[in-house]
Amino acid sequence: MDSDDEQLLRGRVYGQDHDHPGPRPGQCYAELVGGPLDGLLLDITGWTQEDVDAGVALPTELGRFGAGGRATYRPRPGAPRRFDWSGDIR
Repeated sequence: MDSDDEQLLRGRVYGQDHDHPGPRPGQCYAELVGGPLDGLLLDITGWTQEDVDAGVALPTELGRFGAGGRATYRPRPGAPRRFDWSGDIR
């Protein structure tokens, strides 16, 4: 990914409409750190502690496996609003 692509992703919410890419008031977000989705925000509004602890595997075309691949993220110990990249899977 080149720097122009990276700049477009900053401050955006994963999976949001391109017309309204930013965070919305009243929602709870975690920052994705590292990997192909670095800098995106993930809406975790309504997630239980168990959901947060489990982490996520998010579909993305930007990862190692291209279309059909997923980037996995886990909450950072001591900072559950930051999800660290743990790898790409199919």
